[in-house]
Amino acid sequence: MAIKKGDIIKVEYEGTFEDGTVFDSTKKDDGIPLKFEVGSGQIIPGFDESVVGKAVGEEYEIHLKPSEAYGDYKDGLMHSISKDQFSPEQEPQVGMMVALRGNDGHPIPATIKEVTDDMVVLDLNHPLAGKSLNFKIKILETGCEPDTCHSCGAGCNHQH
Repeated sequence: MAIKKGDIIKVEYEGTFEDGTVFDSTKKDDGIPLKFEVGSGQIIPGFDESVVGKAVGEEYEIHLKPSEAYGDYKDGLMHSISKDQFSPEQEPQVGMMVALRGNDGHPIPATIKEVTDDMVVLDLNHPLAGKSLNFKIKILETGCEPDTCHSCGAGCNHQH
């Protein structure tokens, strides 16, 4: 049965940069597959759209332009803050990731790009913004969360 928007699926994947360097994979660490609802915006657009129409067991590769992944790099997302906003125990260093708090209270990841005597320059772009990405994807299963199956009305983990 072809996957459609609204389906909850599990996939294995490996993401690589243009030079073949792996930046993420479901096979690392504990090897847990990625589970998500198709079309819900939980994952990057190009990956999400690529599964529509596929079937369980299907393996394929995709190439995503920045606009289909984490977006284009935006120079306007560089911000300077006073170095004294960091605690004395947390000495800011170039390349360090920090979490800022947005107006809505949600964390915003940022990368330190420059440190001077009194200022820290932060890059609020996603670390993968502006990059083309490649993925090898394998559809493992379609199904639903326990107790939320809309097809059969019971907790399940089967194909519909």
